[in-house]
Amino acid sequence: MEYQFDRHYFGGNWVVPHSGDHLDVEDPYLVEVCGSAPLGDEHDVDLAVKAASEAFKSWRHSSSAQRQHVLSMIHEVLVDNLEELAQLWTLEVGTPITTARQATGFLPVKVLEDLISILEDFSFSSILGTTRVDRVAVGPVAAITPWNYPISQLLIKCATAIAAGCTVVAKPSEIAPLCAFRLVQLFDKKGLPPGLINLVGGDGPKVGAALVKHPGIRFVSFTGSTNTGRSIAAATGERLVRTCLELGGKSASIVLDEQILGTAIAGTVGSCLRNTGQTCTALTRLVVPANLLDQACELAVSHFENLVIGDPRNESTSIGPLVSARQRERALDVIESGERQGAQKIFSAKVPKTGHFVPPTIFHNVSPTMRIAREEIFAPVLSILSAPESELVSLANDSEYGLAASVWGTDNAQALAFADRIEAGTITVNGGAFNPAAPYGGLKQSGLGRELGRFGLEEFLEYKAFHGGVR
Repeated sequence: MEYQFDRHYFGGNWVVPHSGDHLDVEDPYLVEVCGSAPLGDEHDVDLAVKAASEAFKSWRHSSSAQRQHVLSMIHEVLVDNLEELAQLWTLEVGTPITTARQATGFLPVKVLEDLISILEDFSFSSILGTTRVDRVAVGPVAAITPWNYPISQLLIKCATAIAAGCTVVAKPSEIAPLCAFRLVQLFDKKGLPPGLINLVGGDGPKVGAALVKHPGIRFVSFTGSTNTGRSIAAATGERLVRTCLELGGKSASIVLDEQILGTAIAGTVGSCLRNTGQTCTALTRLVVPANLLDQACELAVSHFENLVIGDPRNESTSIGPLVSARQRERALDVIESGERQGAQKIFSAKVPKTGHFVPPTIFHNVSPTMRIAREEIFAPVLSILSAPESELVSLANDSEYGLAASVWGTDNAQALAFADRIEAGTITVNGGAFNPAAPYGGLKQSGLGRELGRFGLEEFLEYKAFHGGVR
């Protein structure tokens, strides 16, 4: 199937871009064009926001049952088209197909099911003495999504906004827009009410910036780099517009004792390499007591040695290419900086000569001041740091980021107490399962606000108090 999209989607209609232009999308494995999407401008953004604003006039008053109906339709579309969407994700991002299938079938499906359930008893109005307090939809939402998880990120933002009574203008990454356009195409065919989701293609500096600054947008939900997040926060701050930012990470995995070392290393490596390292919550800093350093290095290398690197469409592949030549060059530059700054490379895999591949790499003798320990590389690179037990907390927290972390210890109570001292928004203790109903987001430079579950829904709501509204 060819994925050539030449129109935006505004108010239930497919609209030719104002520029009449498009952007090509590259298959990062074959390094050839695999599809295209429309290239928007400020005029297209204005049309999209007007469509969202018009639909908001009625959707804000929709019942929970009406919202559940739309979410159920989106859920049905997703489940019925899981394989095609996973294959498309692999095509435009290079994500190994087994990872794409799992990520498509778990988180977005669960988020939709949770929102449908939440709306069963969520109270949008309450009584406080003689005052009625309502929680109302904030207004039209700008949902700006990244390329690394193009399906889940789009659906989390759009579904939560719809559940809150908001309408959406979505802008996917120009690097990987095909999943977003295909999803909306499927929604449209299924009967999505006009104006609930509006889709505009284009780049960040022109289309994204115009969307963030548009006076009709009352909430900006962005997932991406910290630098871009800062720019968005500055722009929304001028207009006092509510903003949710899910930004970068340099997450630490801290091992407390030898008995759990094997389990900890397996879990850390799995996280570090997920989606070829292109995951914001990836555990890319392994922090161990100094006496466990040699064992940790040996175990990490043994896992990296078993990787299958190659065509992401193959069922056996565990590591694919990075999404673009630009990402590859930046990752290689950071890897080279590790060697220049004195870290020891203890593993570097061989990779295919074609495609945007970066060798899965392990460093030890890593100082917390090195780039490989401080920057989000977004590649299959693990840095191993060590310190005396008394310094593990400060070493783990020595980062401008605070998105995620993991703590491993045979004494679960001790591990939980240790985790309480870690500066991160999402902390896994001894490999605990991720709970999509829990709040997700970061501390420090990893963002503002929360996504998922009731916590994410409340980000899209404002309070209104009607004094004397109760007699």
